Amino acid sequence: MKKNMGSLDRILRIIVAAVVFYLYSAGKITGMTASILLVLSVVFLLTSIVSFCPLYVPFKMDTTDKK
Repeated sequence: MKKNMGSLDRILRIIVAAVVFYLYSAGKITGMTASILLVLSVVFLLTSIVSFCPLYVPFKMDTTDKK
């Protein structure tokens, strides 16, 4: 797997996931909305860890810092 996510992209995804986890644990989001957002947050965290987003491939996107 070739990395296709840059540092800023990874950091933003981690921040979004952390906010969703906080909102869920504080009881601000519940029900189906909470379930969908939690699944999305887990996907964001996993893609951030491996620096690869499968959705970027069909669109030929790459946010890495190439010099």
